[in-house]
Amino acid sequence: MAESTELFSQLVVFLLFVSFLQFVAGLVLAQIFGKAVSRVDKWVLVWLFYDAIVHFTFEGPFVYFSLVGTVAKSDSLLTEVWKEYGKADSRWLHSDPTIVSLEILTVVLDGLLCLVAVYAICKDKHYRHFVQITLCVCELYGGWMTFCPEWLTGSPSLDTSNFLYLWIYLVFFNGLWVVVPGLLMLQSWGELRDLHRAQKTNKRK
Repeated sequence: MAESTELFSQLVVFLLFVSFLQFVAGLVLAQIFGKAVSRVDKWVLVWLFYDAIVHFTFEGPFVYFSLVGTVAKSDSLLTEVWKEYGKADSRWLHSDPTIVSLEILTVVLDGLLCLVAVYAICKDKHYRHFVQITLCVCELYGGWMTFCPEWLTGSPSLDTSNFLYLWIYLVFFNGLWVVVPGLLMLQSWGELRDLHRAQKTNKRK
């Protein structure tokens, strides 16, 4: 019990609450901007808004402080989330070049693709699924390159010794960016398949 209390400190509870508020913000924004879209696409908007918020508000500061120094040496409140996450994966504390390179791509490219995808869904643009698939591939590639090099070297930077670090920090928060992009790619595949079938049907008439 004492170990559990120590792990779930006030800072941890606060940071988890902030993550929840980010999701709520995505939910609210989807309701505001997605009034004309289907129920499924409204949930897609929730994810895209949440995704963009995380990229810009969490990962953006990480990139900045990693380029001008390291998270571990920074006194900024904006690095507290990464100092905490760094207890599970120490690469985030010391400006690991692979991690920083991936995060630059994530913040700049993925963040912008999220916003383009939101616009494409709300305005029913023809390029919606091209953007959605591109974003999902980027997210999945980022996840693979974040962990595969670490696994191949025996995971020296990962601490999986307790529930919080393993199942919440490493599995849950990283798993979201595997499961949801995978589901969105399936949605795009289904939509493009149906469009192709409809075009073939029209040609036969």
